[in-house]
Amino acid sequence: MDFDLTNDQRKACAALREAARDLFDEAAAAPAEYRDRDAWRSAAGLGMAGLCLPREFGGGGLGALDTALRLEAFGAGCADTGLVFALAAHLLACAVPVSAFASDATRKDLLPGMSSAELIAANAMTEDEAGSDVGRLATTAVLDGDAYVLDGVKSFASNAPIADVFVTYATTDTSLGFLGISAFAVPRDLPGITVSAPMAKMGLHGCAAGRVEFHGCRVPARLRLGAEGQGSAVFQYSMGWERACLPALYLGVMEEQLERCVAHARTRRQFGHPIAEFQAVSHRLAAMRQRLEGARWLLYRACWLLDRDREEQVAAAALAKTAVSEAAVANSLDAVQVFGGSGYLAATGIERNLRDSVPAAIFSGTTEMQREILVRKAGL
Repeated sequence: MDFDLTNDQRKACAALREAARDLFDEAAAAPAEYRDRDAWRSAAGLGMAGLCLPREFGGGGLGALDTALRLEAFGAGCADTGLVFALAAHLLACAVPVSAFASDATRKDLLPGMSSAELIAANAMTEDEAGSDVGRLATTAVLDGDAYVLDGVKSFASNAPIADVFVTYATTDTSLGFLGISAFAVPRDLPGITVSAPMAKMGLHGCAAGRVEFHGCRVPARLRLGAEGQGSAVFQYSMGWERACLPALYLGVMEEQLERCVAHARTRRQFGHPIAEFQAVSHRLAAMRQRLEGARWLLYRACWLLDRDREEQVAAAALAKTAVSEAAVANSLDAVQVFGGSGYLAATGIERNLRDSVPAAIFSGTTEMQREILVRKAGL
């Protein structure tokens, strides 16, 4: 069992981290609303919009582990975690299922633009009454000739206010439960789509989120992803990638955060000594390192299993996502404590890490749902 990265992986990640730091520095880390298309294009220029998409469509052709390594590096270098999250959601929850399940014609139409971020995608799954319970979607899709007529409201879609295409899910047969759900790639310019203004959120401000309404929206049948009724499988496939890879961005955030905390503890003096000499501080930093490293190796293992299409990948991803999200929140709380009063000030960026980390325990399946997966996989 090899726990080391290759020289090529190390060099690529180090270069990406520095490039992200140059492009998205601390001064631009807290946008008034969300990142514009210029920022997306800059990130796409570093390959971030198409990491694991096929090379023939402009993607990087990377596997899950290398995708996670790049997200980790970008998360460490980019001061705007919201932008990193927005790109990861675009790639993993939207472009990945299009790549795996769309027709050849649709892949040719959409994937080059997704890889270059000329087409921004939003995952429109969640509804007011269907969060964790995604098998009970109120949004319907009725086949009418060569098109499906979509009606319904999606309540929380990351990237929706600026998206060009929505990967969405709707019930095509109410009698079949989760087997009666179908998936679609829906261009924004189709009639019958209304998108809300960006929602005000606690954190991840660089990622715009909004509601999406479909009112008699006719979606050509050729834009269905997979077969009719395969929507749940499409969604679970995308979540396999998202749960394994997306949390990696928080590994990068935590690495950068810990480096800042260590530097602060060495230079901040109280009672005539650097605060690093006080065990109450040094042990807190040790605990931060322990959480980070434990979460990192669980995530790397989940990605390794995904790359090999191993059955145990589902449980491994649930373990990894839970560990990373809990570590991100706990480490952010510790970082505020290490910095003291200055950590509570927006100017330092330390409190922003905390606000940005809280959603990690909610998106892509809550921590409670990840534990339910683990319970089921244990045969309980």
